[in-house]
Amino acid sequence: MVQWTDFERQTIQSIFGKMDYDDVGPAALSRCLIVYPWTQRYFGNFGNLSNAAAIQGNPKVAAHGKTVLQGLVRAVKNMDDIKANFTELSVLHSDKLRVDPDNFRLLADCLTIVVAARMGAAFTADVQGAFQKFLAIVVCSLCRQYH
Repeated sequence: MVQWTDFERQTIQSIFGKMDYDDVGPAALSRCLIVYPWTQRYFGNFGNLSNAAAIQGNPKVAAHGKTVLQGLVRAVKNMDDIKANFTELSVLHSDKLRVDPDNFRLLADCLTIVVAARMGAAFTADVQGAFQKFLAIVVCSLCRQYH
């Protein structure tokens, strides 16, 4: 079980409480698909992903980006047992969809960049540390190889 400090809990809850999901989710997933084009192989039914403009304007990418953030909200609400709350998603992504676990890390990095850009100077080293700890726990909870 993960131990959270009061600062970490408050920071994570604050970030997600202030986040514009319609902006951040699509921006993070778009960034991942653009910077790491091999991740597109899991989104073959999303239509045109041929260039950055197509990806950023793709409504299916935007919708899935919001879905990802809603999953993270579930983790925020269940910080003391993220692994148990993500079991079903882990099975889906690893067993059915066969998503490479490294893709979760790449998306987490892209999400960190987007959040940092949105928060500006408020995204201090301590805030980043708490945010990345949270994302690392989520990523490990999604990767069945770590169960």
